Amino acid sequence: MGLFTSIDIASSGMTAERLRSDVIANNIANVSTTRTPEGGPFQRSRVILAPRVDQPFYRTPFVPGQLDDGAGRGVRVVEIEKDTSPPRLVYDPTHPDAIKTGPKAGYVEMPNVNIVTEMVDLIAASRAYEANAAIVNGSKAMFMKALDIGR
Repeated sequence: MGLFTSIDIASSGMTAERLRSDVIANNIANVSTTRTPEGGPFQRSRVILAPRVDQPFYRTPFVPGQLDDGAGRGVRVVEIEKDTSPPRLVYDPTHPDAIKTGPKAGYVEMPNVNIVTEMVDLIAASRAYEANAAIVNGSKAMFMKALDIGR
């Protein structure tokens, strides 16, 4: 384990949470978008994270002969996927994108974005970012104390 491993792990978390916040902001910005280039209403996006494993198996320097599974190396973004849940239907026959005929006549297909869910996810992403920033600051303080011992 290197000197800057804790900062590397925390920075991967900060990068992932920053992207997650950007995706949530995009979802909130498009909460009323009923027409997209792909056709239909905007679909909510979400970030999928996975553990980052740089070296799957290596010998730990602290316990001779013991193999480590590589856990605890940080996170990485696997993909940004679209939520495939059905769109919300809102009755507004005057809307230009309202369905014209059939049993859903007068309804508008709205994005599947729930503003409350997005705000809760944004708060969680913000707290996770702050926790990782605290780890970086704690590591820096520990490095400074180690330098003071050497004086």
